[in-house]
Amino acid sequence: MKKVLLVDDEPNILLSLEFLMKKQGYYVFIARDGKEALTIIHQENPEIVILDIMMPEVDGYEVCRYIKNNTLTQDTKVIFLSAKAKESEIEFGYALGADLYLTKPFSTRNLIKQVNDLLEVV
Repeated sequence: MKKVLLVDDEPNILLSLEFLMKKQGYYVFIARDGKEALTIIHQENPEIVILDIMMPEVDGYEVCRYIKNNTLTQDTKVIFLSAKAKESEIEFGYALGADLYLTKPFSTRNLIKQVNDLLEVV
């Protein structure tokens, strides 16, 4: 069972994403901020991290930078799911190594398709 880490400081988004991912057969971990996300990444080594950017303590950019610069986690897929929609913000996310950048509001159908594609789930 593939492991997915959902990282967002908005409880409603976490609840809906958790339901959606579990329904697809993924094993789901939840973090409410970047600091908690780093702990889970270190302990569980998820295959994919769906990540908000604007969070307290450690933001999503820092979490992505950590994932992609660490030899143990550099192959972990990262999807930014953020309200930051400026072209420069999106480009910065990709420059950090994000595999995908989706803006809020987002299509749940598209998100599931993208996750399945990134993880090569049939």
